[in-house]
Amino acid sequence: MYNTEITQASNFVKGVDTAFLVIMGISFVFLLGLTAVMLYFIYRYNRKRHPKPIQIEGSTRLEIVWTVIPLVLVMVMFYYGWAGWKPMGKPPKDAMEVTVIGRMWNFIFEYENGRKTDTLYLPKDQAVKLNLVALDVIHSVYIPAFRVKQDMVPGKDNTFMWFIPQREGTFELYCTEYCGLNHSYMFNYVKVMESEAFNTWYSDTTAVAASAEIESATAAGRRIMQSIGCFACHSLDGSKLVGPTFKGLYGSERTVTSGGSKKVVTADDEYIRKAIFEPDAELVEGFGRGLMLSYRGQLSEDDILLIIEYLKTVQ
Repeated sequence: MYNTEITQASNFVKGVDTAFLVIMGISFVFLLGLTAVMLYFIYRYNRKRHPKPIQIEGSTRLEIVWTVIPLVLVMVMFYYGWAGWKPMGKPPKDAMEVTVIGRMWNFIFEYENGRKTDTLYLPKDQAVKLNLVALDVIHSVYIPAFRVKQDMVPGKDNTFMWFIPQREGTFELYCTEYCGLNHSYMFNYVKVMESEAFNTWYSDTTAVAASAEIESATAAGRRIMQSIGCFACHSLDGSKLVGPTFKGLYGSERTVTSGGSKKVVTADDEYIRKAIFEPDAELVEGFGRGLMLSYRGQLSEDDILLIIEYLKTVQ
């Protein structure tokens, strides 16, 4: 039996599932019906039973029947699909807003208090509006358990999705628009908590500060790079991916193109900072423009210093 209590992870589950079941039900009935009619006709009108073909005249009544019935069924399917989709475009005014930043190849979730995570933490039974921002190519946010999906188009404003999480637990979130080499790495989780637990997590910065004190600068730098997807484009073993390898980067000499001319630079602190904030200013030989977008506004100076400390260890 279809257990609605288990599947009601969001307020849109019922509408989407109803449309799906109606469309599948009608399609299944037609599949069985047409197959049965086809088999009957093969038996009833085969050459052995009717060696001489007979011309069958048209029937206005039959034409009307097989035009009206499919039209009615299509309109029924349209209605359920429309009824499930229409409320998805009307978020409540009091919905909690979270900005989802998608880039090759990761998602970052930024809350109104400035907190950033790679897991989407949400309160149960509260409307949530996800403002979707794509920084490079088309991505698509999909949360199967919530029955919501929305494409993220670079440069397109006011792209969002909204829903009300209705069940505690951890759910999958991933990109469903092929966006390049490591598209399959864009895999995250949604963690739905009771409102009290979420409010504690949302407002408690002491745990973050404490962990930052314990965590070494090198480990913190690696964690930051992992969360913003650096290792999807840059290898640690010297192999060539989308961008230059990180192996032996710090302190090495690099041939770059800047302002139309080539020059040799040393990969020091300033070089790394410039590569992160102005990736096309000094292009490493063998790599083209536009392969990386600036992280300006997403990373602080403290983040850059931690990243540099980690890169010093990658030899």
